[in-house]
Amino acid sequence: MIKNNSGVIIIALAIVISAYLFSNAFQNRNKNTDTISVTGLGKTDFVSDLIVWSGSFSRKSTTLKEAYALLDIDRDKIKSYLAGKGIKSNEIVFSAVNFNKDFETTYNENGTLRQSTFTGFTLTQSVSIQSKEVNKIEEISRQSSELINSGIEFYSNAPEYYYTKLAELKIKMIAEATKDASTRAKSIAENADAKLGNLKKSDMGVFQIIGQNSSEDYSYGGSFNTQSKNKTATITVKLVYQVN
Repeated sequence: MIKNNSGVIIIALAIVISAYLFSNAFQNRNKNTDTISVTGLGKTDFVSDLIVWSGSFSRKSTTLKEAYALLDIDRDKIKSYLAGKGIKSNEIVFSAVNFNKDFETTYNENGTLRQSTFTGFTLTQSVSIQSKEVNKIEEISRQSSELINSGIEFYSNAPEYYYTKLAELKIKMIAEATKDASTRAKSIAENADAKLGNLKKSDMGVFQIIGQNSSEDYSYGGSFNTQSKNKTATITVKLVYQVN
């Protein structure tokens, strides 16, 4: 009889302990869900301190030797022109020469190829300038029609603008976004008569760079504007706090 009573007591104690542990776990689970999630923004305007400007020039001839000779003359003219504008030789980079064989084709009325005649070689070379003298290179790019007037078949590309201190800028903006998010969380907690607890989680959003005062769309993977000299950078930081 005593043995049976002991078994009943053990089972009862097991039920009580299990109920207590379950209740405690349930309370802790609810406690962990009492959180505040906030997103802070870091934003700053800056001016590019590096410019990259490029263009290409080409020559055509019936012989490859003559086409190369003509291209060499144009290359020397471009070097002299840029040097005369105050551009250093180490800032000028010429690419390898590309060439194509050109053909003139004629077709029958039914669209079948009738004849293909070789018309010569077209040689093309690119030149690029990378400089921290942004305003000067920008002005030279606008004056590149002077090369065309000198007899060079020159095609100018739009300048690209970059910022060499982007890593430092990003760190500063993350700190700003974190501070903004923390301030928001404290304000929400105070208005809800709650107390802000420990930081549970933090996530950094996508780094975005767009032109100042532009209507550019933000990209899911991050945008990086190179067309505008004056830019705006933004970044978000999401913080999750425990609420007591």
